[in-house]
Amino acid sequence: MNPTLTRLPLYAALLLGFAPMLSQAQSQEMARVISSTPVVTQVAAPQQVCTQSQIITAAPKSGAGALIGAVAGGAIGSTIGGGSGRALATAVGVIGGAMAGDSMESSPVPVYQPMTSCTQQVSYENRVTAYNVVYEYAGKQYSIQLPNDPGPYLPVRISPSIAAAPAAVTAPPVVAPAVVSAPVVVAPA
Repeated sequence: MNPTLTRLPLYAALLLGFAPMLSQAQSQEMARVISSTPVVTQVAAPQQVCTQSQIITAAPKSGAGALIGAVAGGAIGSTIGGGSGRALATAVGVIGGAMAGDSMESSPVPVYQPMTSCTQQVSYENRVTAYNVVYEYAGKQYSIQLPNDPGPYLPVRISPSIAAAPAAVTAPPVVAPAVVSAPVVVAPA
């Protein structure tokens, strides 16, 4: 029997025995960032916009002029005429005196009051939402989208993997060296 074929189970056992250790073995290295392009998105930004203005208000008249005019007009009207004519003259004096007194009462000084009016307006802003990063590791270029700008270097986690062995072995077995798979990016701290 061929001595190489008798060792095949031994090689397979060794290879399988080291496989879990190789899959758990990882190293972290730094990849050089070639480009980092911001991804800009237009975002609605509601804002409350308030304006201040002044309104002019006039204080209401006190009514004192009309009251004094009515009393004076009634007193004057009651001195005119007699009987039912006197009552009519008093009524006309009250009404006329009230109107004259109201117009003689000085107009109040206008008052300026501040007034604030607010409206909701939507404006649109351009915001950076991610970065398209191209980096180089082991002579190959890779691209990824990250939430932040990584800077000049990007930490990558390297995990070795074992190439699959052929199903039928007719020649002496060759132990395949560990093959480095594509780097896994570690999010910057």
